[in-house]
Amino acid sequence: MASVRGFFHPKTATGASSLIPAPPWRYSGDLLTVEYRTDPDRVRELLPQPLELAEEDPGAVALIWADWQSCSASASELLDPVLSQYKEAFAVVRCSYRGRAYSRCVYIWVDKDFAIARGLHQGYPKKLGSIHMTRPHPYGPAPRIEAGARFGATLAAADRRLAQAVVTLKEPTQSNGFVNANPMLHHRWLPSIENGKGLAVDELIESGASSFEGGQPWTAEADLELFTSPTEELARLELREPIAAYYRQVGVVWNGGTLLESGTSQAE
Repeated sequence: MASVRGFFHPKTATGASSLIPAPPWRYSGDLLTVEYRTDPDRVRELLPQPLELAEEDPGAVALIWADWQSCSASASELLDPVLSQYKEAFAVVRCSYRGRAYSRCVYIWVDKDFAIARGLHQGYPKKLGSIHMTRPHPYGPAPRIEAGARFGATLAAADRRLAQAVVTLKEPTQSNGFVNANPMLHHRWLPSIENGKGLAVDELIESGASSFEGGQPWTAEADLELFTSPTEELARLELREPIAAYYRQVGVVWNGGTLLESGTSQAE
């Protein structure tokens, strides 16, 4: 009897065509983070049951740009950069589940198909977008990692710009912010193939880095703008009050999550 292999579609006799390899997945990246406050009701409307608003600072949002190189355990993708390099921009809020604080990604755009596939597995609501951010470099006109360095970041999807920011580094700091500092709480959803049968997969899962290392975080000032779009709703998380901005280089390993419960979200 023939068998097919591969962690993800397409499954083949060898498994070599799978869009993504099996975890662990390893990441090296530069992060630009802009934290601000929005109307807590706009956060609440994005939290399905049984999630609740965070008890402290319920309207806090982090909008994060990331320039990644990623790979499987073998690291072979790093020598074929088209398979490892991608960028993303994502909005994170904080929420509460059974009295514990979590971070939750509510919007995210990436520029490679393998990153979308990983997001489907992890519960990230990834969509295709166009993401750009200034890269640091020790020579020439690019910014160094030092006080006064300025970085630009843009996000677009379906030919519309959704967000842009200019981040100016101030000084070294102790953390990279608080909104994205908790374990991630996500839903894995897949509609039934039969019309009207709801969700075939409805899982609430917790995940986070199995290992982490990071360079010196820098605090920064940010000028952030959000734009409306006929197909995206990021602008509903409107900027009410800036909190802070940050720059940091990080290394992360992701190697699975934990199923907390299933069939309870009442998502449609």
